[in-house]
Amino acid sequence: MALSATNIKYIRSIKESGLTIYDQIEVGDPTLWIPSVELETILNMSLKGLSLDGLPLRTRSKVVKQKVCESLGYPVPETFKKTQPRFVGQCFDTYIQKSNNLQVWNEELSPTRRYVLIKVSENDVVEKVKVVNGDTLAILDTTGTLTQKYQARLSVGTKITELVSSSDTDRLVDIIDGFDSKKVNLANPTDHPSEINLLPIEVLYGKLVKIIGKTFENSGHDQERNRGGSLHKLVCEALGYKEYKDNGQFPDVPNQLLEVKLQMSPTIDLGLVTPDSEEVLDTPKIKGKQIRHCDVRYALFYAKLEGKQIVVTNLFLVTGKDLFSRFPRFGGKIINKKLQIPLPTNFFSI
Repeated sequence: MALSATNIKYIRSIKESGLTIYDQIEVGDPTLWIPSVELETILNMSLKGLSLDGLPLRTRSKVVKQKVCESLGYPVPETFKKTQPRFVGQCFDTYIQKSNNLQVWNEELSPTRRYVLIKVSENDVVEKVKVVNGDTLAILDTTGTLTQKYQARLSVGTKITELVSSSDTDRLVDIIDGFDSKKVNLANPTDHPSEINLLPIEVLYGKLVKIIGKTFENSGHDQERNRGGSLHKLVCEALGYKEYKDNGQFPDVPNQLLEVKLQMSPTIDLGLVTPDSEEVLDTPKIKGKQIRHCDVRYALFYAKLEGKQIVVTNLFLVTGKDLFSRFPRFGGKIINKKLQIPLPTNFFSI
């Protein structure tokens, strides 16, 4: 499989720019910032099959970083500075994983940083590369060591469904201005959002309310990820996508800037990033505008267990900007300095 024209464009643009890995790039820059999905593809194509056999740990790390520079079109520095993150321009760190125990030492997980996790075989050959952000890693922690989470409380009230935000944020309203439903072509839910395919929040609401009353099988109280996936499939179907896809990144449906939450209790887990944050999201600019976390739409589905089935009973749709105006925030966030995160056994196969 060869790199796509888009992948090649990014590499060529970086090479022609003369930038180093330490030069800042604006998130969403259409030619120089490589979104996580494309970054993962490029690094997989370049690093897969690379042998690190017999190399000392420090040398192994240096060889990988050199190969990453070459892959992305950057000049290879004589020595790698101890910056945070190591690849400042594209905002990521690299971790070589021979086991499923990820160790992040002496620094906090950053919700906006990318973490390039490189799986090597028993023979020290690179098998797979995954790119995730700090918020995704926070969700994966099951040890209790990682306690940073923004949370809010969901009170159902008397309404079965509620469009909490009557309109999108001003920035999204400007982007969607001139929306024409006849031009919409929802092919892939994991595609980057565009001014043509982004549905206004009121249109999203009209489609998502059809999920109320739907049921799916309960996979067990310890299988939250699987239950969430079942709801995610219903959402993709309701929005009109031809197939269900999930890349495990935030938000759940990137093409619609839509985060989906299955609520079996009043506590809404929000991860490392507060929904009303104006920090930029790792997605290409649209109409020259950067997408922020507060522009993301949150679909909160309340559900209850009936026998072996989960029944969706309520829907609340709200922008990140407005979320805390309807659902009170509680708690704070505490971040430990030394983190050991057990990755799921199927992490690199998803």
